[in-house]
Amino acid sequence: MGYTRRVASNVDRAPERAKPAAGRAEPETHLFADDGVFPNSRLPVLIYRGVLAKPEAAAFEQMFDANGWSSAWRNGLFSVHHYHSTAHEVLGIYEGRVTARLGGGGSGGKTVTLVAGDVVVIPAGVAHKNDGASPDFRVVGAYPVGTGPDMQYGKPGERPGTDRNIARVGVPAGDPVRGRGLIAALWKSK
Repeated sequence: MGYTRRVASNVDRAPERAKPAAGRAEPETHLFADDGVFPNSRLPVLIYRGVLAKPEAAAFEQMFDANGWSSAWRNGLFSVHHYHSTAHEVLGIYEGRVTARLGGGGSGGKTVTLVAGDVVVIPAGVAHKNDGASPDFRVVGAYPVGTGPDMQYGKPGERPGTDRNIARVGVPAGDPVRGRGLIAALWKSK
């Protein structure tokens, strides 16, 4: 899993990455269909395991920025189902662990455990929430350059407006972990 430094980036050096474990070179993918409350997406959630050898917030921020995902923030993950209709989101876990519920609360959702070093890419419209975390859980989040998130909770009246917003969100130029190319192949250009 090589890292190519972009000349146009303001990154001083590439973050140190872990060598992927056997079978982990490609991200896990999870699809979530519209459940009537949450729109979810035809684009899969991507989970990269063990991305950084030394998970640090600044290293995730540098990697995301170098790959076209900015407006990084540091915090946690809301413990209520929510989604963003105006932007895709990437989360880099730099401390602890979290049990995240993806795709909503019904039978179509899935619970995954994310640990320090993991990255999850959440397409616009996909519901997500914190179902429990270690006391030291910390995350860095970011969005593709030129986009910003809204907060939606699956409440009556959000749709069809949020559906129109989601349809307008394009596939980003770069994958937040690997840079140009891979995300378009995994997300089959809109």
